[in-house]
Amino acid sequence: MNKDQVKGRVEEVKGKVKEAAGVILDDKGMEIEGNIQKNVGKVQSGLGDLKHDIEKE
Repeated sequence: MNKDQVKGRVEEVKGKVKEAAGVILDDKGMEIEGNIQKNVGKVQSGLGDLKHDIEKE
């Protein structure tokens, strides 16, 4: 696992938590911010997966 994969997955989890907190607290701004953070994490971990696959070949 490379650092992009780890950082991406951490950001994804933090985003999910923030999104859920926004729903519970009825805070649309926090919910949207969490959703964005979650998706940025997915992209970053996907980039890390791609780098990992390229390094293996």
